[in-house]
Amino acid sequence: MTGPIKQALHSGELVLGTFVFEFATTGIGRLVAGAGAQFVIYDAEHTGWGWETLGRVVATTRPTGVEPYIRVPTAERTQISRALDAGARGIMIPMVDSADQARDVVRWAKYPPDGVRGAAFGVAHDDYVVTDNVAYMRDTNARTMVITQIETVAGLESVEEIAAVDGVDVLWVGHFDLTNSMGIPGQFDHPDYLAALDRVAKAARAAGKFAGFMAGSKEEAAMLIARGFKILAYGGDLWIYQAALRTGLREVRELG
Repeated sequence: MTGPIKQALHSGELVLGTFVFEFATTGIGRLVAGAGAQFVIYDAEHTGWGWETLGRVVATTRPTGVEPYIRVPTAERTQISRALDAGARGIMIPMVDSADQARDVVRWAKYPPDGVRGAAFGVAHDDYVVTDNVAYMRDTNARTMVITQIETVAGLESVEEIAAVDGVDVLWVGHFDLTNSMGIPGQFDHPDYLAALDRVAKAARAAGKFAGFMAGSKEEAAMLIARGFKILAYGGDLWIYQAALRTGLREVRELG
């Protein structure tokens, strides 16, 4: 039981989802599902959302079939365990700089014998169902998605070693932070940045893992797919809404 996203990736499919930063409503997961997304990442790094909010949006997303993930603010055991116990099917970890850090993340995200995740059953993450707990731990270890973000020079220089860590599934480029760390902020056409994208994609491919990115446009997505990126989030809720509203208002205004 590796879950639909892992199955799709290992079958060679392009997997598409989105980020949610602003609209923490009970309908957002269903809206995402209705649009055809396969996963949604609820952001706890750049928002002020607490665990009650995150638990609510995850709980209302799970029945849709869309995989709900949480980006935690820091690579800490308590952040990871709470995100998963709240029902997230996977975690995204910002600024992973080394293989040792990636190994810690995997240990905290997995039940024994693969890790040290604390065990509590009949709660949100297992839909309050009493079941075979040993089998559940085994299946959950296989299903849980671990996404490590490569967004510093240190992470880029260690990307091959991070990719080789057993239990890491995705190497996700944090593009603005990466260019900041490289000393070329916002220069997404810079040859060093483009070489960094290629290095991440190559490291993921060599280790049997997958490269990910938040694409802001069809053109950017095409560039990333050509470079070997296999899991993409199309933008985030607030930017998608604002862009659509801006376009609609402009078109209507032009009628007058």
